Amino acid sequence: GLGDVYKRQELHRQACNELILREGFPTYGGLAGRDLDAIATGLHEGLREDYLSYRLGQTAYLAEMLLSAGIPIIEPPGGHAVYIDAGRLLPHIPPSQFPGQALAVELYLEGGIRAVEIGSVMFAYEDLESGETIYPKLELVRLALPRRVYTQSHLDYVVRTVASIAERRESIAGMRYTYAPDYLRHFTAR
Repeated sequence: GLGDVYKRQELHRQACNELILREGFPTYGGLAGRDLDAIATGLHEGLREDYLSYRLGQTAYLAEMLLSAGIPIIEPPGGHAVYIDAGRLLPHIPPSQFPGQALAVELYLEGGIRAVEIGSVMFAYEDLESGETIYPKLELVRLALPRRVYTQSHLDYVVRTVASIAERRESIAGMRYTYAPDYLRHFTAR
């Protein structure tokens, strides 16, 4: 009956969450030969000073351009990513409504830019003694730069998109859960 269908769906959700803890996201499916080759190339390139200089320069460029557009970031930028301070960019959204996730969604909707929230969705937790939700100090959005993918014009596009979102920041609303698993909710929550 219908009750059995719901039980199977719940069992499937639980199995997927356990899989993430032990093996990886259910859609990973193992590594193809070309992926292993790309990893080997990345390890080789990562030892070259000229490549590292270019990579760090690209990240620094994105950070400088975002700062010049008035976007708050964590400084200094990392070697592979720039972290937007969504809590400062969207101060009207409380941590309970996930400002980092709201910004990540806006980046995707406005510009097709995929980013990841590193804030309350990923790190908030319930204190076992008090039952109170403990929120992290920072609400960030990571703009990671995969190696050998983006040009300067791509990065300029990202800056224009973030600046456009910042201009209408007051109109951005927070978010709420419709589903959240017990573990690693940033992978499968809705």
